[in-house]
Amino acid sequence: MAKQNVAEQFVDILVRAGVRRLYGVVGDSLNPVVDAVRRNAAIDWIHVRHEETAAFAAGAEAQLTGRLAACAGSCGPGNLHLINGLYDAHRSMAPVLALASHIPSSEIGLGYFQETHPDRLFEECSHYSELISSPKQMPRLLQTAIQHAVGRSGVSVVALPGDIAAEPAPEKAAQSALVTSRPTVRPGDAEIDALVEMIDGAGRVTLFCGSGTAGAHAEVMEFAEKVKSPVAHALRGKEFIQYDNKFDVGMSGLLGYGAAYEASHECDLLILLGTDFPYNAFLPDDVRIAQIDVRPEVLGRRSRLDLAVWGDVRETLRCLLPRVQEKTDRRFLDRMLRKHADALEGVVKAYTRKVDKHIPIHPEYVAAVLDEVADDDAVFTVDTGMCNVWAARYVSPNGRRRIIGSFSHGSMANALPMAIGAQFTDRRRQVVSMSGDGGFSMLMGDFLTLVQHDLPVKVVLFDNSSLGMVELEMMVSGLPSYGTANSNPDFAAVARACGAYGVRVEKPKQLAGALKDAFKHKGPALVDIVTDPNALSIPPKIRAEMVAGFALSASKIVLDGGVGRMLQMARSNLRNVPRP
Repeated sequence: MAKQNVAEQFVDILVRAGVRRLYGVVGDSLNPVVDAVRRNAAIDWIHVRHEETAAFAAGAEAQLTGRLAACAGSCGPGNLHLINGLYDAHRSMAPVLALASHIPSSEIGLGYFQETHPDRLFEECSHYSELISSPKQMPRLLQTAIQHAVGRSGVSVVALPGDIAAEPAPEKAAQSALVTSRPTVRPGDAEIDALVEMIDGAGRVTLFCGSGTAGAHAEVMEFAEKVKSPVAHALRGKEFIQYDNKFDVGMSGLLGYGAAYEASHECDLLILLGTDFPYNAFLPDDVRIAQIDVRPEVLGRRSRLDLAVWGDVRETLRCLLPRVQEKTDRRFLDRMLRKHADALEGVVKAYTRKVDKHIPIHPEYVAAVLDEVADDDAVFTVDTGMCNVWAARYVSPNGRRRIIGSFSHGSMANALPMAIGAQFTDRRRQVVSMSGDGGFSMLMGDFLTLVQHDLPVKVVLFDNSSLGMVELEMMVSGLPSYGTANSNPDFAAVARACGAYGVRVEKPKQLAGALKDAFKHKGPALVDIVTDPNALSIPPKIRAEMVAGFALSASKIVLDGGVGRMLQMARSNLRNVPRP
């Protein structure tokens, strides 16, 4: 039997860690690893057209599966292209291992062709970033990188010079056990005691939920029932907490709706559950706040805390449920449910008048129809910008659907690459990329990746020929829009030229049929929908100084807009409210 080289040993360790795909673009320093993948039946090389796509795809796969995913880039410019997608994966707590192949080891530090220092460059977007400088070092260093990525839920980067990858591996050492999943974390008894005392002493409790409530829906609902608490959520908590929720009072933040803001400010105790919600202008400063999170570094960094609890949300609630006293007074909860329903009744009217006849098509109408015709277990990948608004307000979670976006890093062009990673996890599951024309065109080359790998991703393109969210920011700041217009082709024709299914929709009456036909198509498909660039209304009280980037930094006012099927759910929840 031929002796293994370092690249083969590297790939074997990835396979043992559960990695089934390596996303990337081939290149000279990476060739030994790509060849090792070619000869290993347990792992596939996924050829993409841009390394940024590789990192986004790996991050999406990791978020969907909860398992380690991997991507790779060749030396210098190749692995530099990974950085934006790796930032997103790291901030999304997605366990990703990135291989940054490197120039020949003898040339490092001498200004060689394509020389960079990847072990330094990726430090800020990783838990671990190190250079392999000898074959003997590789197995232990790679194992350490994997355990950082999995154990701390984020990115690890390994820089591997191409010449070292091609060298013979040292004699096969004993295989070390690898960490491939995270444990649950239970708070200490003192923190549980203090939290029970706070809850029992509060007359009005509100829960505000983030992505840390994944897997804890039942516990959150049981806890809310026991303490008669309204349940609000951040955008990343929507898919995990909004469905089957008779305590729902909506979402807070710039894209928020309903009574989430009021419920957070009119309570005696606000409990932040698994959320690092960044917009502190929407958090109260005059009520007691407790925060529960498995990441101790995020505790108290957004607001003043009266109690910080380090623990997994589900385990913490399981500790609390048998100990807290059941509350009997529903008045606060019922008042918030009424406010929530009233708020939704008020905003929904703006987008129910003749939207099925409006040309250009209202993007809200597109999102509402998409929500109706998409599968009950569809995965939606969402571009940053206005698509975030439509997904937040119209895509209805149900416990089986997934909604993934660049919700923490806020990168453009994320939806299509994330859809690639999502579709590779299950070719039979419907994956819908909610793309804006700006984001789609930025990494449009990787539409060819869908065709090359015959991935049945459905791209629903909100084509308003502008960078809509940037225009909005400029308008609110009192600036004329400038540099935001896109001169677009017929994207459906582009899709057909690539060998995919493509259809262009300009009239509302064509929309439902076009989406259904695209979803029935067995391969990749694109629906280019010409939408109204002026669809979003802006409250008249917003002042220029209120806007800072993507968030309202000094205002409690949120954008006015439709809310899809959420109004129906709010009305249903009111049936549980006693008549005065």
